[in-house]
Amino acid sequence: MALKSTIFRIELQIADLDRNYYQNHTLTVARHPSETDERMMARVLAFALYADEALTFGKGLSSEDEPDLWRKDLTGAIDLWIEVGLPEEKRIRRACGRARQVVVLTYGGRIADMWWQQNKAALQRQDNLVVVNISAEESKALAALTERGMQLQCTLQEAELWLIVDGESTRIAPDIRLAPSV
Repeated sequence: MALKSTIFRIELQIADLDRNYYQNHTLTVARHPSETDERMMARVLAFALYADEALTFGKGLSSEDEPDLWRKDLTGAIDLWIEVGLPEEKRIRRACGRARQVVVLTYGGRIADMWWQQNKAALQRQDNLVVVNISAEESKALAALTERGMQLQCTLQEAELWLIVDGESTRIAPDIRLAPSV
C-alpha cells in the first residue's frame, strides 16, 4: 500500500514592506511521504518571498513538468517558476526557456554550497535566473516551526524575513547568490 501525503493547513499573514504587499493566504500544503519538514517549510518560505494572488503550488515531487511553485499570466504563459532544493542544471535551463523568471531556493548548508560551486558557471549564463540560499541553521529553524495547523505571520523588510508563530519569532536572511543584472 502506497503512503499518502500529509496535509498541512497554514494561515499565512504577509506584510511585505519591500513590495507593498499585505495579504492573508490560506494554504493547503501536501507533504509528500519522501519530503522532509525542512523542504516543505522551504516551499512555504518561497511562497512568502514571492507571494501573489496567482502564485500556486505545483504537483510536487511526483511531477517532473511542474515546479514547486509557479505563477501564470492570464494567457497561461509562465511568469514565475520556483524550484526548491538542489535541482539539476538541465532542469533549471529548461525552466529558464519556459518562464519569464526562474527562482531556485537552496538550503542544506554544505551540500547547497557544493551544489552552487558545481553549477555556478552554467547558471550564470541564464538571464532570467535568481538563486537564493538559506543557511542550514535557518532551514532547521523553519522545520522546527512545522505543525499540521499553523498560523504564520511573515514580515519582509530590506530582504529579511521575520516569521512569528505562537509569539516566537524566527529571522531568515536569504543570501542572493545570483540575480539578473539590471
